[in-house]
Amino acid sequence: MSAQNYLVISALGKDRPGIVDELSKAILDIGCNIADSRMTVLGGEFAILLMVEGNWSSLARMEEAMPALERQLDLTIIVKRTEGRDRSTPSLPYVVDVVSLDHPGIVHQLANFFSTRRINIEDMATTSYAAAHTGTIMFSVHMTVGIPADIHIASLREDFMEFCDAINLDAIIEPAQR
Repeated sequence: MSAQNYLVISALGKDRPGIVDELSKAILDIGCNIADSRMTVLGGEFAILLMVEGNWSSLARMEEAMPALERQLDLTIIVKRTEGRDRSTPSLPYVVDVVSLDHPGIVHQLANFFSTRRINIEDMATTSYAAAHTGTIMFSVHMTVGIPADIHIASLREDFMEFCDAINLDAIIEPAQR
């Protein structure tokens, strides 16, 4: 594709087989390409985020097609033009995994720990589940963070582990394997 133009598409609707097939076919038929995506089912709802790339006119056609696509696929769709990711500030990708007894505020506490250190959360997934044998409700967080290159990793790791110990979270932080 000649120029890199991007459109972020967010879609939400009742889960059913075939949604990804139908949505990806519509994107392809208009002449766009899915550059990045995340999809999940939350309760009975299907949710997807897509970054679609294409030339200016194909993205304009995609924007124009959204109302009809919403009706056809029975989805709520939001679209927004965007740019490619700014990679001018060097950062190191690290993976953070946390498990604990479920209680309110875990995501906020983790987000606050990283944001106060200028560390961007780039990807995150959380889930609640019943522990084997006991049935105790557990909460797990998996995230990828971008650690600025000027942060001392060993000190950050030590601070993070102390933080997690203080609020009773079992955690690891390690370089992302790409």
